[in-house]
Amino acid sequence: MLEKFERYPLTFGPTHIEHLPRLSEALGGKVEIYAKRDDCNSGLALGGNKLRKLEYIVPDAIASNADTLVSIGGVQSNHTRMVAATAAKIGMKCVVVQESWVPHEDAVYDRVGNIMLTRLMGADSRIVEEGFDIGIRQSWEDAMQSVRDAGGKPYGIPAGASVHKYGGLGYVGFAEEVRTQEKELGFAFDYIIVCVVTGSTQGGMIVGFAADDRADKVIGIDASGTLEQTRAQVREIVDNTAELVELGRKVRDDEIVINPDYAYPAYGVPSHETNEAIRLAAQTEAMITDPVYEGKSMQGMIDLVRKGFFPEDSKILYAHLGGAPALNGYAYTYRNG
Repeated sequence: MLEKFERYPLTFGPTHIEHLPRLSEALGGKVEIYAKRDDCNSGLALGGNKLRKLEYIVPDAIASNADTLVSIGGVQSNHTRMVAATAAKIGMKCVVVQESWVPHEDAVYDRVGNIMLTRLMGADSRIVEEGFDIGIRQSWEDAMQSVRDAGGKPYGIPAGASVHKYGGLGYVGFAEEVRTQEKELGFAFDYIIVCVVTGSTQGGMIVGFAADDRADKVIGIDASGTLEQTRAQVREIVDNTAELVELGRKVRDDEIVINPDYAYPAYGVPSHETNEAIRLAAQTEAMITDPVYEGKSMQGMIDLVRKGFFPEDSKILYAHLGGAPALNGYAYTYRNG
């Protein structure tokens, strides 16, 4: 599905699928849980899911003759870290807007983790006092204009790379990769669990798995707390990506599955249950998840298993998208483990 699109390699290649027997057993042993380790996908600044997307965006950025990548996220944004890493790797400058999306007061929140790495790689990181929103932001538009005003040529990458025209392609590739690995494993996964906020990770997966009619088995665990806006954005990304890759049919609404039950109390704010899920994954499999994204999708998967949502003997693939650096911004919460 992706043969006609140029790809700039930023990752090591196909990511490993790891069996999680101790976590499976801790949850009753009635289902088999696996993880696809997109958190370990690259040597660029600790990697993560955004690099899959950026591989299909970089060729367009280079072709545009831009000299500066301009993007946006929260203070502890994995995405802006990956845009900064990509800029450093391809020799461009980088401006990232870090909006105050999370009402979090840890004393070191704006000085460690993702934002520290972003600055270490030379990006111009600008903290802006604006609240959470997954849409196109004025602060991002202003940052691009500031590059123009200084004589530069910006290339804009929206939050999460999600509403970029090529933002969904990387996770179409994820689905194709899983199909190949399933042949090697000798079985197909019954469900895929993935966190969803800005939408192109799940959106790309939905299109990719629609090719073999199992898009509805991709269960997005919402971490945005803005369900209708997220659903609308996923719908838009699915439609645009399906057209780009020539899927040949429209993805139905019932094939877009988003569970809103675990986003509480707010974006970037972990609940007690999120924290317990993070601890369980760490203590059974030494798999590190974060309080903003993967902790909430881990919480969702754990709760759904415990509730019996998945039929017995189901094989579940958890998409680990990265994000562990954000834990540093929550040092007080996890100071005792």
